[in-house]
Amino acid sequence: MTQNNPLLKAFEIPPFSEIETKHFKPAIKDAIEKANQEINDITQQKKPTFENTIAALDHAGYDLERISQVLFNLNSAETNEEIQQITQEVSPWLSDFQNDIMTNAQLFKAVNQVYEQKDSFNLNPEQQTLLDKHYKSFVRNGANLSKDKQAKLREIDNKLSTLSLQFGQHVLAETNAYQLHVEHQSELKGLPENVLEAAEGLAKQQGKTGYIFTLQYPSYIPFMKYCENRKLRKTLALAFGQRGFQNNDNNNEEIVKSIVKLRYQRAQLLGFKSHADYTLRERMAKSPKNVNDFLDDLLTKAKPAAQKEFDELTTFAKNKDGIDQLQKWDVAFYAEKLKQQKFNLDDELLKPYFPLNQVIDGVFLIAHKLYGLNFKEVDTIDKYHDEVKTYEVYDEHQNFKAIFFADFHPRAGKRDGAWMTLYKNQFKTETQNERPQVSIVCNFSKPTKTQPSLLTFNEVTTLFHEFGHALHGMLANTQYRSLSGPSVYWDFVELPSQLLENWCYEKEALDVFAKHYKSGEPIPSQYVAQIKAAANFNEGMQTLRQLSFGLLDMAWHTTNPDEIKSVKDFENAAFEPTRLVEDVKENCMSTAFSHIFQGGYSAGYYSYKWAEVLDADAFEAFKNKGVFDTETAKAFKTHILEKGGTEEPMILYKRFRGQEPNPEALLKRAGLLKPEKMS
Repeated sequence: MTQNNPLLKAFEIPPFSEIETKHFKPAIKDAIEKANQEINDITQQKKPTFENTIAALDHAGYDLERISQVLFNLNSAETNEEIQQITQEVSPWLSDFQNDIMTNAQLFKAVNQVYEQKDSFNLNPEQQTLLDKHYKSFVRNGANLSKDKQAKLREIDNKLSTLSLQFGQHVLAETNAYQLHVEHQSELKGLPENVLEAAEGLAKQQGKTGYIFTLQYPSYIPFMKYCENRKLRKTLALAFGQRGFQNNDNNNEEIVKSIVKLRYQRAQLLGFKSHADYTLRERMAKSPKNVNDFLDDLLTKAKPAAQKEFDELTTFAKNKDGIDQLQKWDVAFYAEKLKQQKFNLDDELLKPYFPLNQVIDGVFLIAHKLYGLNFKEVDTIDKYHDEVKTYEVYDEHQNFKAIFFADFHPRAGKRDGAWMTLYKNQFKTETQNERPQVSIVCNFSKPTKTQPSLLTFNEVTTLFHEFGHALHGMLANTQYRSLSGPSVYWDFVELPSQLLENWCYEKEALDVFAKHYKSGEPIPSQYVAQIKAAANFNEGMQTLRQLSFGLLDMAWHTTNPDEIKSVKDFENAAFEPTRLVEDVKENCMSTAFSHIFQGGYSAGYYSYKWAEVLDADAFEAFKNKGVFDTETAKAFKTHILEKGGTEEPMILYKRFRGQEPNPEALLKRAGLLKPEKMS
């Protein structure tokens, strides 16, 4: 099998076209054996040093990491039942492998020995960080526990890895299972032509007349924004909110309760009060109290603005259509109408200026202006789907920097949302700087027969956001792969992504790429002015929405789960301080809250807002000197993007900015604090 298994031959770029699903299990099995041998070699060292123990441990399991990256990235972007089954089977193997390392007494003894003698090794800051990271990793994963408690921890970790996969598979299955079939166009007033065209195309694919709408974002979001048929908006909104909350095999309620219970037990086993206490010890925020204080402070400032905006929206809907009480399925629709009235601006007006290919060229050009990067599309790189675009990335001196994969459109095998991931991390060997392989995955509308893929402005900012993460990966320049690129504290990781979104609002940047796809005319200045004016539209409500998710996440991960009887009731209580719209009894957010139950954001959702403070403050540095100021860009590249997780985030940030971030920069940008109140 080894001979014919492409995953077991040394590969630079994943050999997607040669991989069959049957290759994954034997490859992972083999790679685990190899990694165990590497660990064994480390424990045989007679005199542990930084190089033969800590650096060697950081490199151990490299082949396993690469094979796993291929499998789990495919499970998110191009999955099928077979891949889902394989991930369920191998996840406990990988958990066991990690636990074997963390409970390896001989290995921990060697690591501990280096840790206790660290002053004698003359380590640089990056080496000190790596040593601290590995030492803490052992302690935080049970190295000091008794054998019976280590066995309990192993059991918990295996269960958690399986449950989080099941959670995600259920959400994907629910998303794919639902379709809204509408026969007559007369029921779909208000929907833009391209949305109708896509829905009609989907119906034709299935041999049906009329239009089919799905719970995929490019179908769902414009439907909720533009469809005048309130009854159909309600139907689709209820279906979206019921994912994982229906009486069927995909119900996630018990899985949610099991996950939070196991996380709580795990934290208690390791001597922490809660999962949030455990998680936040290794974050910039440090404690649940600091996070809750941060969220409560923002809530205090945002809620009056949000209530005022909601009252205005309620009055607008009442005057326009006689709606007495705004419901969940009304907010996006009337907000869009009010925005059009206030700013004479709507997505359909803007979309012709944002064809996907031009936006890609635009973000590349902005990366070139800021960081000297050049992107060359190539067709010689193997890929997992025909729709994926592949690029080689070079710096201004023609040095190779990265391989870049970009996957933009929804498919049945792809989960919702947008994300950045890696197929290979950057690190240095004795002879060379191994360059990374970075991927971004999105779900933008596909081209139709008559139009290219045209992006909403929100989709433009999404692309810039994920590309900001990608830059963090591409420009990485660290010694060790576990400190490379976005391998940073979770509440620091969103800084590069959210910072890059700022350029979407700047005329200098928009002039680079925002041109009408038919005429080539640049986006009119008045549209740019309106985009900027509309940037803070309903910012209070948007802030409240983000805070509600952060508060829900913290509630799940600070509460004793024995006290939680009903997922829905618990969620309602957590949402109460931020609620503007009446609850919908058929819907539940937690059962599809993939960020915290499948992704890595448990006790970390607050980090989006936390990073907004950082990015608002960081962008002020650019604004002060010009948005394409090379000196500021160089400082950001040198102190943040290249450095990954090599030092404490605040140390790196202060080197870039010369000071700690000022939270008022965010409130000022969001219009929640007037400039004259700045201290």
